[in-house]
Amino acid sequence: MTGSRIVAVGHHQPERILTNAELATIVDTSDEWIRSRVGIETRRIAGPDETVDELAARAAEKALANAGLAPADVDYVAVATCTAIDRSPNMAARVAARLGMVTPAAIDVNTACSGFTHALATADHAIRAGAARRAVVIGAEKLSDFTDWTDRSTCVLIGDGAGAVVLVAADEPEVGPVTWGSVPEMSNAVRIEGRPGTFGQEGQAVFRWATTELPRIARLTCERSGVAPEDLGAIVLHQANLRIIEPLANRIGAAGAVVARDVVESGNTSAASIPIALSKLVERREVPAGAPALLFGFGGGLSYAGLVVRCP
Repeated sequence: MTGSRIVAVGHHQPERILTNAELATIVDTSDEWIRSRVGIETRRIAGPDETVDELAARAAEKALANAGLAPADVDYVAVATCTAIDRSPNMAARVAARLGMVTPAAIDVNTACSGFTHALATADHAIRAGAARRAVVIGAEKLSDFTDWTDRSTCVLIGDGAGAVVLVAADEPEVGPVTWGSVPEMSNAVRIEGRPGTFGQEGQAVFRWATTELPRIARLTCERSGVAPEDLGAIVLHQANLRIIEPLANRIGAAGAVVARDVVESGNTSAASIPIALSKLVERREVPAGAPALLFGFGGGLSYAGLVVRCP
């Protein structure tokens, strides 16, 4: 086998919906203030007993069912998260135990908001190297555990949830190659520091980087994949801010692509945002099977990773 392909997707979000109007009763903000700055209208918040690995397992279970595979068929599971409470066991091992997997490699990836695309790339590399044949890659976050609900600059942004893809070996590669890197001087721009830790960020600095550097790196990602931007069927960015997401298609010459805007209904779910948004696009049949989609994550670190995949 010379590559991998995505054969199925799935996502899971908590039932509780937190609206802008409700937030305005607990912190000095308003629906208009939030919408005008980031585009968010609602977000999902997990309950006290809903853990990161439970969210991840539910998303993975749906993706495996959509792929027609059993947990025992998986030999590599990766969970991208920055909100695990415990240091060990990791989330991937807990997901494997929850689902009854047999002997998978179980790996966590913590590059915050770009975690899913980093994890997807490493799973693709493992398959290309012959170290795995069927992988589940999950982005799962419970950011509400690390949120200061008195800080209106951050609490209005976050949401909880998980998304997953099933990746299998393929004769023709349909994933990657990845374009990834970091901006070390901005490593503190998005952070959860201390114990237990609180989410904080330099929002304007990240916004400036994303609006100036992201178009160039996105075009490079398309070039490395041999796909012209105008041929993209979808663009799925990390769902951080609608003012970053919406202009990118035109800036890279992909005006015909469907642009994922899940941030409006889900908020910023960090590493979970890309797989949740991709799963919804596929579920709603907004992108044809086989269409090339640009997935690009950026954020904490400041790390980024992008790749073009074919939609299942």
